[in-house]
Amino acid sequence: MSRREIGTIVIYSSGFLKDHHVKAIRDAVPDTEVVEIANLEEWRARREELAPKLEVALGLPHTEIIDLASLPRFRWLQQTFAGVDWLGSYPELATSHFVLTNASGVAAIPIAEHVLTLMFSLARCVYRFADAQRDHTWYKSVRLNELDGSTVGIVGLGAIGEKLAEKACGLNMRVIGLRRDPAKSSRHVESMLGPGGLPELLELSDWVVMTTALTSETRGLIGEPELRGMKDSAYLINIARGELVQERFLIRALQEGWIAGAGLDVFEREPLPADSPLWDMQNVVITSHHSGSTPYYADRATSIIVENVRRYRDGKPLKNVIDKVLGY
Repeated sequence: MSRREIGTIVIYSSGFLKDHHVKAIRDAVPDTEVVEIANLEEWRARREELAPKLEVALGLPHTEIIDLASLPRFRWLQQTFAGVDWLGSYPELATSHFVLTNASGVAAIPIAEHVLTLMFSLARCVYRFADAQRDHTWYKSVRLNELDGSTVGIVGLGAIGEKLAEKACGLNMRVIGLRRDPAKSSRHVESMLGPGGLPELLELSDWVVMTTALTSETRGLIGEPELRGMKDSAYLINIARGELVQERFLIRALQEGWIAGAGLDVFEREPLPADSPLWDMQNVVITSHHSGSTPYYADRATSIIVENVRRYRDGKPLKNVIDKVLGY
């Protein structure tokens, strides 16, 4: 297969990608001009020079490619993160000619482990013991639960949901999955449901975990009917996007006992306002949007970028292509 000649590639490193990451990308396409941009100030200073010949942007913030989308040479934006909900603010990009790819899967391991951390913390009341340790209190009046044998319902079974399902199976948990195309199954999922199966998932699950993308269809997906449809012994875990859950109803559900508790890494407003009732709830664990944190993020993102750059050079299909109409 013949290799295509690629125009200028711009790498927006911004302190995220180190020299050895940039070198790995350059080594993947040694015959292509690869320009590293350290920050937005440098990009904006060189934009007039680089924009006309730029074909591929790696990691450049989406706000900087809005105008580039109409340039004849620009063809591809590779994100260094997974979320593409920013597309909702730019509907005109849905039909634009450039390809958008993301870093789906890079944070699947830390996020899956973070979900389990929240689940164990809630089941074993670790957060209460932490408070007791701080107060030098011997805390005895507590009821503890097990994950083994319980049912986890995963709303949005992509790379993160798949990794969580794998780990949950290792803990002898029953896994129910929900995705747009339920025909796309998983060996880690006992029952795969389509979008219409959300009420069934909520009714059966002891743990409801939100791992779905934020789109016009999923915004506010969990509201009063959905929370009332959960077991009163069940927990909601959200590590995806805060806007998936209607927070005012979640607060009511937690206050009035519709559900047992929640593990929350994301919120409708971030940072979570200091006066939010969620801060002081004894049945809530808050982790301030850290579920994807890992020392291996840049290495994994670079691996995806290097593979996709080679695929692009060789005219092969790219990994993690986003449908700009659907928003994931």
